[in-house]
Amino acid sequence: MAYSAKVMDHFENPRNLGKMDDADGVGEVGNAKCGDIMKIYLKIEDGIISDVKFNTFGCASAIATSSMATELIKGQPVEKALELSNKAVVEALDGLPPAKIHCSVLAEEAVKAAVADYYTKNGIELDPEIFGSCNGSCDHCDHCGE
Repeated sequence: MAYSAKVMDHFENPRNLGKMDDADGVGEVGNAKCGDIMKIYLKIEDGIISDVKFNTFGCASAIATSSMATELIKGQPVEKALELSNKAVVEALDGLPPAKIHCSVLAEEAVKAAVADYYTKNGIELDPEIFGSCNGSCDHCDHCGE
């Protein structure tokens, strides 16, 4: 399985790695059974993501996609972060092996889960077109447990 130089760089030198105790939004996605778990922390000031951190348990692709996702949303308006797609993450990393595309999907979902947590904490309604049918009763992320 060949990784691009960017994937290896983000795996060996992850950006924004760490925990944030005073995060405004936290999203966790993944499944311990498959081995990849991502947690994204957001600090938001005046609608802009002023800081972002991540903790990821998983393979090189999982760590690299988490790192790249944080780089792509840092300094962006919250609404822009919601536009982040797994394809954008893959492109920014100069590709991923087909068997590792799911890692980019997890990165996209972790960002959305963190924004959903921020919205919920601040009484902002979750748009079903962006967040799906999330209503707080699912169990795939910290926000809603889907």
